[in-house]
Amino acid sequence: MSGEILHYFAGGNTGKGFYHFFESNLQGLDCVFIFKGGPGTGKSFIMKRLAEEWQRKGYDLELIHCPSDPDSLDGFIIPALKTGVVDGSAPHVVEPKVPGVIESVENLGEALDASVLGKHKKEILELYHRAGDAYQSAFQAFQESLRHHDDLEAIYLKEMDFEKADRLTQHLIVRLFGETVGKGSATEHHRFLGAATPNGAVDFIPNLTEGLTKRFFVKGRAGTGKSTILKKIAAHALEKGFSTEVYHCGFDPNSLDMVIVRELDFCIFDSTDPHEYFSERRGDEVIDTYAAVVEPGTDEKYANEIQAAHKRYKDKMKEGIAWLQQAKMLNDQLELYYREAMDFTKVDQLYIKINKQIQEAESTQHQS
Repeated sequence: MSGEILHYFAGGNTGKGFYHFFESNLQGLDCVFIFKGGPGTGKSFIMKRLAEEWQRKGYDLELIHCPSDPDSLDGFIIPALKTGVVDGSAPHVVEPKVPGVIESVENLGEALDASVLGKHKKEILELYHRAGDAYQSAFQAFQESLRHHDDLEAIYLKEMDFEKADRLTQHLIVRLFGETVGKGSATEHHRFLGAATPNGAVDFIPNLTEGLTKRFFVKGRAGTGKSTILKKIAAHALEKGFSTEVYHCGFDPNSLDMVIVRELDFCIFDSTDPHEYFSERRGDEVIDTYAAVVEPGTDEKYANEIQAAHKRYKDKMKEGIAWLQQAKMLNDQLELYYREAMDFTKVDQLYIKINKQIQEAESTQHQS
């Protein structure tokens, strides 16, 4: 019987530049393999192969997807074995804290033939610079888009009843938690449920919420308190001793998009564009912050300003996605040069080595 898979992003292309939470998701692991190496050196290939192997053995996995190519992996974790494998190369640089004890650094660059790369030095350097410029242009566009989104928020904030918002939040906390308390060894994992990618906005909400009995869909306009509600719920969960999954906004990592407390069998998430979902099964419930805490008629009162700000926000988002597409095209060309110089027999040897070490971790786990 194959294990279940949880999909998420640990890094994102955001309005604050590239932002990541890798360390949060590697906490508590006893064994971490950190891959180093350039594009096309087989990092994602090995991780996918290992993940498939251990899923077939019946282990549940967490797959960490790459926001610059969501079909590729930035890492995976086998929670039951407290073991993980992660791409520690730029832009999400991960360095060992206890090298040789918990973390092992594997440099796939050692399998490259430098003489082959040397033949294409000029082309490779040009592609690196152009890809870097494309990412910076994408981040600039997302930053400007975020500013226009802030303009939208400011409109609704003017018409918001903060006392009603506080009462709504407290009501939700009572409903979700009651008088229950957790086991006391609470952990908080910070992640992204979605990301801006070359394919557009991609999210894993259906996968992340699958199997949860209670799903709360928070609807509302920008600036109507959705993220604040989620932050207070996450803080309460931790205070009461519940392990919590905290999913940040892939557009603004200072905001939250979802909180999951699996011990209490619930999730609550921002169900608005670009990750808008609708109630479809028993246990689903909609919470409309616009209806609950904003002065009626606000949409109509500021219709022109809202439409203009929304268009500016969307236009800049589209521009950022276009730059991500350009960056991916350039990275794909870079990968061709690196693959040509790569000794893939060494990649196979590394797969065998790491798989054996995971087997040893499994053996140790069974003995303890």
